Amino acid sequence: MVYTPAPWKLQGYALQTLQLVDVARVRPLVPSELEIISLLPGKTLGGVYISSYGLGSVMEYNELIVVSAIVHFSGKWGAWISHIYVDNPNSVAGGREIWHLPKELAQFSWEGSDSVKASNLGYRVTVRQGNCYLCSLNYSKQTLAVPLPLSGNVFSVDRSHLLLFKGEFTSQIGLIKGELEIPNESHFASLNLGQPLLTAACNKMRLTVQAPEVLGNRGGEFSY
Repeated sequence: MVYTPAPWKLQGYALQTLQLVDVARVRPLVPSELEIISLLPGKTLGGVYISSYGLGSVMEYNELIVVSAIVHFSGKWGAWISHIYVDNPNSVAGGREIWHLPKELAQFSWEGSDSVKASNLGYRVTVRQGNCYLCSLNYSKQTLAVPLPLSGNVFSVDRSHLLLFKGEFTSQIGLIKGELEIPNESHFASLNLGQPLLTAACNKMRLTVQAPEVLGNRGGEFSY
């Protein structure tokens, strides 16, 4: 496989949902060294991120990320990614070998236009892995947007270390209507994500994903 070293610079658009997730449901999917941050009793914050990276990116591909918790370790906090899918084998290789994320191949279908509705909200993106239906997000057109620079941390692990890397991006961000469908057959159905508290669209997005740094040694057994 061929991929460039970190940092990766990506351009395109994305959809982000935010949901409350049961800590008890996600605890088996998170290394024991990481403390899960509760926003409400027994609830952490998670969500689904679906993006399409196009011209100007280090490589072109679609991506589905399932953030299942916000976690804390040694004074650092960030997102924990339990599932991640792309449609480019080079992105799979780079994601696994640079960031040690459990990237897998999947198929993405984006539907809808200003003249043709794909759902009751107008637009839909569906992600499948072979015969397995992972999820669909029905969403409305973005009407209002604010240019925002944002950054965030993401944890991952290799065989012996806890890792942390940063994502930094600028985008035209606006709230939209979103309806998430996750069938029982989906690999992340056990998270019981439910309908989003809110859904945001990120247009004209420019994202930089930095190389990971080692935070500490792993003490327990864990595998994605």
